[in-house]
Amino acid sequence: MASRIIEFFGYDPADTSSAARQARKEEYCPFLGDTCQKTLSDGLISGACTLQAVRGTPVICCPIRLYANNYEILRDVATIAFQQKVDLYPGAKATHAAQKEGHVRIAVFGRGWGGELHIPNRGRSGSYFVDWILARLNKTGELEDFIAVEVQSIDTTGNYREERDAYIRGEKFEEYSTAGFNWENVNKRILPQLIYKGHVLRRERLCKSGLYFVCPLPVYDKIRERLGGNIAKYEPQPGALTFIWYDVGSATPKGQIRELKRIDKFTTTVDQVAVAFTSPSNLPEANVYERAIRSELVP
Repeated sequence: MASRIIEFFGYDPADTSSAARQARKEEYCPFLGDTCQKTLSDGLISGACTLQAVRGTPVICCPIRLYANNYEILRDVATIAFQQKVDLYPGAKATHAAQKEGHVRIAVFGRGWGGELHIPNRGRSGSYFVDWILARLNKTGELEDFIAVEVQSIDTTGNYREERDAYIRGEKFEEYSTAGFNWENVNKRILPQLIYKGHVLRRERLCKSGLYFVCPLPVYDKIRERLGGNIAKYEPQPGALTFIWYDVGSATPKGQIRELKRIDKFTTTVDQVAVAFTSPSNLPEANVYERAIRSELVP
């Protein structure tokens, strides 16, 4: 698959503004407010936020790109889940924060905030964790309920190293790279993890509206394609799985960053997803392998 980088350290690769040139020079991520954390296989900093295939739409390939506007997605998810105005605080700091009138305090546990909560696997070594836990506190600072949030972009295949190096040097890159998107991860990793973690969370008495999964629009489209179109819609509840998907806006003037737009949301249950995953409805016609073999055996 041929593609091009369309967001590089947050900006259009062809952007010659001082902000874009400085970001490339310092390998700075404007969404994280620090050095870019995305690396290539040889350890060099990648800088690629979003790629676009020759005949495709933009696809966010770095999860940190989804944290634009100072983690706006966390405020979105908390507001959707708790149906109240929210104020986010790093972990235990929420306990001591003053509660604003008409707002609720949310203790955030996750990288860069209150630290990740590692939960040991029963009967096995190691541990698992979700990306974020958003815990709602009552007026006295005690835990009332919580939700879990997973944030996922998409991994890439192929290589965009030459394109990346050209942009670092401040040069144009007229060709397309060989980079593509690892959509098979939807089947191998994303959906199995969501099903497993969803089942774990439904056993939590204070996880009252389940697991929330945030991803780019094309990733959600691939998930729905894999699961088929007959998944029932549910209201948030224990054991629920809510998909929330975002997309980058259109190209912007020099020195500006594309908008991150929330497109829509859909709530179902982990059981619905598990059944659809193990019993897909979008199978090819019967005997396709037989026909393929016979076509090759024709003298």
